[in-house]
Amino acid sequence: MSLPPRDGEAPARLDLSILMNAYATGIFPMADARDAPDIYWVEPRRRAILPLDGFHASRRLIRTLKSGRFETTADRAFADVVRLCGTPAPGREDTWINPIIEDAVNRLHLAGYAHSIETWDQGELVGGLYGIRLGRAFFGESMFSTRTDASKVALAHLVVRLRLGGFELLDCQFQTPHLQSLGAIEISQSAYKSRLSSATSSTGSGALSAAEGDFGALDRLRGVDDPPLEGSPRAMVVPPSVSMWRIWHSLVQTS
Repeated sequence: MSLPPRDGEAPARLDLSILMNAYATGIFPMADARDAPDIYWVEPRRRAILPLDGFHASRRLIRTLKSGRFETTADRAFADVVRLCGTPAPGREDTWINPIIEDAVNRLHLAGYAHSIETWDQGELVGGLYGIRLGRAFFGESMFSTRTDASKVALAHLVVRLRLGGFELLDCQFQTPHLQSLGAIEISQSAYKSRLSSATSSTGSGALSAAEGDFGALDRLRGVDDPPLEGSPRAMVVPPSVSMWRIWHSLVQTS
């Protein structure tokens, strides 16, 4: 896609309009390695998606969610999540997130089209995921975890957030045993494009004009166990740290 920069030149940058229009047609970028100087475009023949009403939580994950061991946030540490997703780890000696992709998604975040979910353990960032929002579709890009179940907790948070926000599609790119255990299914390219077209149907012109899902809906939802606020409607802004009990309660209530 691009040549390595010459000495003194700025690194190659992805045009964000091209990037978002690629997602709108079912194509996404990857790199051969963390230090790869360029990217290539991918359009899988079989696509993994996670139906938003089909998230599978194991008994252990349910116990973790109810325990409140982890704290979750949205968009509090986007750049850190992307960096950690792109950092080699045991069992993942290399990654497909190179500096070109990292730079592009950080700019998309600043523009409001890329989001992260963070999982914290006593103030330490121990898991998370990030992805790109277009219309009522969310393209899950990558996740990381340094504690057992930390990335699964982040995914549970994401599913609740997308369901409450009116999203239709959670794209997982490629099927893996890990994703399959959480409810992901694999569909044909044509079936995926049909779902993608529905989720990104536009009310204006261009990919960035698609009718939007509400990524912040969860933050305005007060739990049933919250004390009423005098003179205030039920839909109130909740603290940035949404408890795991609330995440699980919302997941059950919207089933």
